[in-house]
Formats: sequence, C-alpha cells, structure tokens
Amino acid sequence: MVDTFDSPVKDLWRIFRVMAEFTEGFEELASIGPAVSFFGSSRAKPQDRYYQLAKETASEIAKAGFAVITGGGGGIMEAANKGASEAGGKSIGLNIDLPMEQIPNEYQNLSLHFRYFFCRKVMFLKYAHGFIVLPGGYGTMDEFSESLVLIQTLKQVSFPVILMGSDYWSGLIDWMKEKMLGEHNYITLKDMEVFTVVDEPKAAVKIIVDFKEARGKFGIELPTGMKKA
Repeated sequence: MVDTFDSPVKDLWRIFRVMAEFTEGFEELASIGPAVSFFGSSRAKPQDRYYQLAKETASEIAKAGFAVITGGGGGIMEAANKGASEAGGKSIGLNIDLPMEQIPNEYQNLSLHFRYFFCRKVMFLKYAHGFIVLPGGYGTMDEFSESLVLIQTLKQVSFPVILMGSDYWSGLIDWMKEKMLGEHNYITLKDMEVFTVVDEPKAAVKIIVDFKEARGKFGIELPTGMKKA
C-alpha cells in the first residue's frame, strides 16, 4: 500500500538523485573524447569466442583512438574493458545497482555508478560515436532496439550501430525482413539500413573511423543508415 504522505517527499528526493547522476556523468565523461559503447551478455565466459571477439574489437577500437564504454560488469563488458585497458586506452564502466549485485570488473580506469537505468542509458548514448553490439540477452536487445528507435525517429543523429557475430544475429535479421518489413510493412527498407552486421574486428573499426572522419568533414548531418559490410 502506498503511503500518500511520504510518497511526494520520496519523489522529490528521487529527483535530486537523478540530477546528481546526470551531473556526475556529464562531468566525468565530458573530457573522454570520441568513444564507442559496447554491449553484450554479462554471462559470457573468458573461453567464449564472443568474449574473445569483444576483447579483440575493443583493443582495436582503443588503438584507433577511441575510449571504450561498457556497463562495467562481467562477460562481454569485462572483455571490452580488458581489451581497451590492455591496449592503453580509456576503459570506462557505467555500473548499475541491481537486486542481484553486479560486481564491477577490474579493467575499468574510469568507473561510474548509477541507480537509474535511464540515466545510465543517456551516458552510453551521449558520448558515443557508435554502438558495438555483441551477442547477449534482454539487456543487450534493449540497448540495440532503443538505438534503432532513436535513429528511426530522428531523436538521435544517425551513428553506426554494429552487430557482431552474424551467426548469432542472422535469425533475428531474417525475422525482421520477413515479418516486420515484408509481411506487415511495420518498418521500411531504410530502417533495415540503420545497423550493420560484421564478423571481424577490423571491419567494425573501419566503420567507426569512417564515420568519425565523415562527421568531422561534414558536421553531424550525416545520411541516415549504414550500408551492410
């Protein structure tokens, strides 16, 4: 049962906590330079090939001069932070408080902590020149689909959204083409060009670098959508 007396007070303090999270995030991340956000399963083990793929890709991204941003936990997040850290790059973790406690990985050289998912999501997006999405579960799908919606609705200037691991994503892509695009016309062909599917780290890095160079040359008004690699 809701305590009607305490609820407004709690809501007011919640506003202050939200403001504090945004303020800290903006202050800490404003000077990191160009960055790439990595997403993927927290359950991937070091022997998992997707873990190794994330680590190698993040290493190449860091060598290309980009900071690497992850959710700060284990699995793919740990792999990406590790790859960036070992390559001498900026390795950033946006950790979240969860009922089943998330343990921050040890490869972050900048670590922020959030209570609210929506504050954390803003930080993933605001400072990223691209998203690299590796195999994962609900959280990964949430970040992937939100990026598509923001680009589709022009709430976010188009930027590279890269799915890595065609064997993992192929079923989803086929379903999107068959059902969402073909059978029901719920999306357009242009919407299918918002993301790119690649398997090799160097291919992902090239997309990010090319985008950054184009952005620097032409400003932020880039054509919506990325072609398939």
